[in-house]
Amino acid sequence: MAKFFLFPIILCLFWTLFLHFNGVPLKQGKKGFIYIIAISMTIILSLGLLLWITSGQNIRS
Repeated sequence: MAKFFLFPIILCLFWTLFLHFNGVPLKQGKKGFIYIIAISMTIILSLGLLLWITSGQNIRS
């Protein structure tokens, strides 16, 4: 689960590099950072909720 928290950091790093190589200031690319963090946190929270729900389930044959 801890690996999922690296995902938004890596995406933000790639976004920063993309903006830098295209000569776009970080201030103009702020909306991209917000989208990356919002979508990543939604995915992380969803997967965390699914892990929490299913972790207490014992499947008996």
